Amino acid sequence: MLSHIIDVLADPIDGTALEGVDDFTRLVSESGHSYDVARQGYVTLAGGAGLRYSGDDAQMIADRETFLSGGHFAPFVESITNHVQAVFDAAELGDDQQPVVCEIGAGTGYYLAHTLDSITDSRGIGIDVSVHAAKHLAKVHPRVGAVIADAWARLPIKDESVDAITVIFAPRNAAEFARILKPKGQVIVLTAEIGHLSELREPLGIIDVEAGKVDRMIEQAAGHLRPVGESELVEFEMTLDQQSIASQIGMSPSARHIKPEALAERIAALPEKMQVTARARITCLERIS
Repeated sequence: MLSHIIDVLADPIDGTALEGVDDFTRLVSESGHSYDVARQGYVTLAGGAGLRYSGDDAQMIADRETFLSGGHFAPFVESITNHVQAVFDAAELGDDQQPVVCEIGAGTGYYLAHTLDSITDSRGIGIDVSVHAAKHLAKVHPRVGAVIADAWARLPIKDESVDAITVIFAPRNAAEFARILKPKGQVIVLTAEIGHLSELREPLGIIDVEAGKVDRMIEQAAGHLRPVGESELVEFEMTLDQQSIASQIGMSPSARHIKPEALAERIAALPEKMQVTARARITCLERIS
């Protein structure tokens, strides 16, 4: 719900505070800008240039919901939540505080909801550019506020107001992350590693993960963020049937590069069930003071 995180949100144009008016059907900034809240409960907070991308379409979001709800990525979900809890513990937050987790490219909110369920009194901001994602985000958890915004632009969040940022296979904006993080906050990034879904790549014609992704991410964040310790490899095996494989590919960028008919034909040629490797790396980053 937006009311749970209104104290953290800011006008995307000038950064002034927002408040809910007319029973939270609108958010209005101190500078007078007004943003309508959709009947589904999300709000679009984009600056004067608007949104440059539309993000995942309805089918990609449906595939994401189907795949993730099957629990196939459970070790990733648990690892993200554990890292967020560790950040909160290290910050020695008081019992009366309600820490804020902001997930960039939050999709259906599956990861964010799990984190909020696991950490008492935590609050979540789910940011995505997709309207279809925002509709899911708005109802995924009572303490999630769903916001449509461009991750590459100024984020509609106040300075030094977020305790943890999670980025799960999503875009990273180091300058903005450093701006909105509290001094003891961290960015927790999950990045696909070489070998991720390796058993599917050749038969389905999917491009492999680029080498050196984490190193490049750290280089690009220089001047704003720095790594906290070494990155952690999370690797496990999944047993996937053909429908689960179709959903996994459907929720990924590969869905935009393979014609549906060709993909369906290739999946049908796979075994009825197969073991598939999930492999990604968690990297934690902190502000450079």
